[in-house]
Amino acid sequence: MEILNKNIDGKFYAKKVLKKIYPLSQDFLYKFNRRPSLAVIIVGDNPASKIYVKNKIRVAEENNIQSIEITLPAQTSEEELLKRIDSLNKEVEVDGILVQLPLPKHISEQKVINMISPEKDVDGFHPINFGKLYMGIPNFIPCTPLGCLYMIKNEVRDLNGKSAVIIGRSNIVGKPMASLLLSSNCTVTITHSKTENLKEHCKKADILIAALGSPEIIDDTYVNENTIIIDIGINRVEKPKEKVKSKLVGDVNYEKVYHLANKITPVPGGVGPMTIACLMHNTIKAAYQNQKHNFIDLLEEHT
Repeated sequence: MEILNKNIDGKFYAKKVLKKIYPLSQDFLYKFNRRPSLAVIIVGDNPASKIYVKNKIRVAEENNIQSIEITLPAQTSEEELLKRIDSLNKEVEVDGILVQLPLPKHISEQKVINMISPEKDVDGFHPINFGKLYMGIPNFIPCTPLGCLYMIKNEVRDLNGKSAVIIGRSNIVGKPMASLLLSSNCTVTITHSKTENLKEHCKKADILIAALGSPEIIDDTYVNENTIIIDIGINRVEKPKEKVKSKLVGDVNYEKVYHLANKITPVPGGVGPMTIACLMHNTIKAAYQNQKHNFIDLLEEHT
């Protein structure tokens, strides 16, 4: 008896996206005599942030995108950071700017996001890019929601009228994800920590987006046999009784839901690779737009 593989392979889809990115970066080099460039700023020594930045820079270099890593000490003042961003905004050969979050508590994340030029905001967090997304005329879309929608559109050919439930209402994932799914003609429900009868909402979902930041909280009592689960959570948990003392898990209890769900993104190997691939996509897009050249957006070529 053949065992059905229910995993949505984020690595596969990331390779599919990056396969289109590399020729574009080569074309950019040929036309403009330089590589597309991405400046990444990290403040402090958060271990998780260091790993994320390292992975982003590695994928950038693999795809012929110049990476400029700027590491600042944790005691860097807000004013110093804003000045550094302003300098990068004015640098003609810097196409994209990313400030790795979270930042030290004495620095306002919103002020930092607001300082990044909307034309170089490859994270898609600037209020102008956020507003364009909600108006249905997006330019830079936040990387994680963009990657999730790309996978969903490849897994579910017809999204018209599908019930999509999002657990989480953050500006980074929940809200932009809702906007993208609404634009794809889904019927969208956003839930959060104050939502009553959460399980009842989730069990009706054709598509369930889990973005709580709480390890393995969603089990098989939240899903039905038709549910496609996109698990955005990344949590490191201690496993003292296992050989590996800690491991990465999502917000969904993978082992408990796998038998019931239609499909699911694993953690790791699901949303993470697509987030980085979409960062590369946004960087290439910024590079071409900064040169006043047209660029075919990822969602226009999702298959």
